[in-house]
Amino acid sequence: MSEKTIRREDALLLKGGGRYTADWNLPGQLYAFFLRSDRAHADIVSIDAAAAKASKGVQLVLTGADYAASGWKSLPGGVPYEGVGGQKQKKPFWPAMAQGKVHYVGQPVALVVAESAALAQDASEDIAVDYRDLPAAVGFEAATRGGAPQLHADIPGNLAFEYESGDRAAVDAAFAGAPLTSRFTLRSQRLVGNPIEPRAFLASFDSSGGVFTVYSPSQGMNNMRGFLSAATGLPTEKIRVVTELVGGSFGIRSYSYAEHVAVMLAAQKLARPVKWVATRSEIFLSDNQGRGLTLSAELALDRDGAFLALRFEDAADLGAYSTPFGPQIGSRNITVTMGGVYRIPAMYAHTRCAYSNAVPMSAYRGAGRPDIACAIERVVDQAAAEHGFDPIALRRKNFIPPEAMPYKTANGTTYDSGEFERVMDKALALADWKGFRARRESAKREGKLRGIGIATFLEASAAGVAPKDQAQARFDKSGELHVYTVSQSTGQGHETAFARIFREGLGAVADRIRFHEGDPDVPIVGNGTGGSRSLYGAGSAVKLLVGKLIETAKPLAAAELGADAEYRDGKFTAGSRSIGFFDLAKRLAGPSPHPMDCLAEGVFGTTFPNGCHIAEVEIEPETGVVEVVNYATVDDIGTVVDHTSVEGQVHGGVLQGVGQVLAEHAVYDKETGQLLAGSFMDYPMPRADWMRAIACDEHSVPTNANALGSKGVGESGTSGALGATLNAIADALRPLGVDDLDMPVTPDRLWRALRQARGGR
Repeated sequence: MSEKTIRREDALLLKGGGRYTADWNLPGQLYAFFLRSDRAHADIVSIDAAAAKASKGVQLVLTGADYAASGWKSLPGGVPYEGVGGQKQKKPFWPAMAQGKVHYVGQPVALVVAESAALAQDASEDIAVDYRDLPAAVGFEAATRGGAPQLHADIPGNLAFEYESGDRAAVDAAFAGAPLTSRFTLRSQRLVGNPIEPRAFLASFDSSGGVFTVYSPSQGMNNMRGFLSAATGLPTEKIRVVTELVGGSFGIRSYSYAEHVAVMLAAQKLARPVKWVATRSEIFLSDNQGRGLTLSAELALDRDGAFLALRFEDAADLGAYSTPFGPQIGSRNITVTMGGVYRIPAMYAHTRCAYSNAVPMSAYRGAGRPDIACAIERVVDQAAAEHGFDPIALRRKNFIPPEAMPYKTANGTTYDSGEFERVMDKALALADWKGFRARRESAKREGKLRGIGIATFLEASAAGVAPKDQAQARFDKSGELHVYTVSQSTGQGHETAFARIFREGLGAVADRIRFHEGDPDVPIVGNGTGGSRSLYGAGSAVKLLVGKLIETAKPLAAAELGADAEYRDGKFTAGSRSIGFFDLAKRLAGPSPHPMDCLAEGVFGTTFPNGCHIAEVEIEPETGVVEVVNYATVDDIGTVVDHTSVEGQVHGGVLQGVGQVLAEHAVYDKETGQLLAGSFMDYPMPRADWMRAIACDEHSVPTNANALGSKGVGESGTSGALGATLNAIADALRPLGVDDLDMPVTPDRLWRALRQARGGR
């Protein structure tokens, strides 16, 4: 399953086929526009919508009072597991439209529904909102300091949750006796996901059956349907979610949003479909954001460089409300692999999660795993520099060896497989690590600073929340095979991978197979896209389905051929007679269900993709501009189904990581809570030409945790890029006395650091 494949999806996409949510239109539909808060924290004294309701074409205006009167519930969120001392997460009521107070700039305050989107927007300007301003608390530190503004009356000190993992006493004892220690603090800034397709939502309501049909970009219908069910109080079978094409997600479309619930309420009240399509400005103001973590790491070593203990003191900014995934990022997601690829006898982490006056936080490509991987690799490099160890030798000394697998870490995670030293050696050769000194000298002669950085990382690829993953096969009246899964492609190339699995398993061309993801009329169980799980979850179910199809068809083929049949190379054979798989399906077509219809399912556990990334940078000291001149990746993602898809995922993930290191930052004014980077005029978009070259390779160690042996690749690029790129920049600057720079390492920030290191000259 390894040669490159032409993607099945591309022809449709390049020709403009298929439908994104904005392409859907229903008879009689109306259009919605949201009036949003223009301040971060304030009491709502009054809302006067009379003029808006009287405006041309307006059919309805909804506010928080209407939402309260509906009897619908808080938007769901929070974690079910306990924190320090058995505490539960504190979660405020979260209305679809603000009630009594606003908590961040961009929060929906009112919804206008009109005959056109333009008329709805015009009418929104006639809504008069009287606010009483309150002080804003932006970021974790501001929200938790003494005397900080109180966001929610029932959550004192704005502290939502405290979590811990590992053995604190063992770690404290190890540090007390350690001859060497090092410390590093990683501040992982807020990011805006910015998928190429803006958020959109179309809702219709069938009053006779009480059923909503909604159209939306998503990462899988089940999570979105569960969110909407929790908010409305309706059973999930009363909500149909339709998703076709999705223009990117990166984790922020795992669940639903406040605007979606408000649009549903409008559609119910009007008994007409209501459509909303966000502008790019609304994306910046209201899409869930990512990161917002501060990870303070301490590493204890003996005099020979053996790791003795690792501890973290972490802080997570949840934003104004708790999304379903937000608090998990700063608790379990950053602790499940906090030892990385290293054998560390004692580990402990303590995390606090707090509410602040900014957009709520959620998963964003890696969901905490790139952050913890980066923090580990930065503190390892810091230890090497401070205590005189070679950074490669230090890593080599402390890797978990293959013979130790399965390996249970000091905080209870069990890694099933991995060959970390071999992965690193392959990456060192690919990056020509030994030749770097000559390249640095060459750059120096040109007046440039050059650095090289390595990151050896491991992440957890999530098993999902559904109890199992299913794949179903149905044949139509012409004998064409239709395969159904829950996982939703948002650009990753699922159809290409699934078709390849079928082609390898059936030994027949996949041209007569149609793949369907998230069909609301096919009730199957499974996980959505997220945590790099689609291939090993839905893909494993697809692989099992291939075998199930063959076994289901065998007695049917025997009846057709008059004797027991064997299956090979796409056909059943009995003696001198044979019949092709799809010929049999066509011959038996007609009755419904088709006799070859079947379903396969399986439970597939967490996997641990790992890798080694090496970045090489050049810095122009007079301008502070950083250029990534070389980048090498070697990833262990288990069984590789399609190299083309893997390379695409790695390239995109690496560039997103480089984008965070060098430029991206959702900057809020500390006093007012206003978003200062609210468009691409102020928020840099990562560009392909930021990197001169990237070389990718694989070192596959299959896992036994699923039917394919795959480990997931969607987040590997980002998980390696943060640490590798930051270590490369640190390597270039260390000779000049610049020890550390917070992300993003912008030209201005770097130039000022260099100037300060030179005594202000």
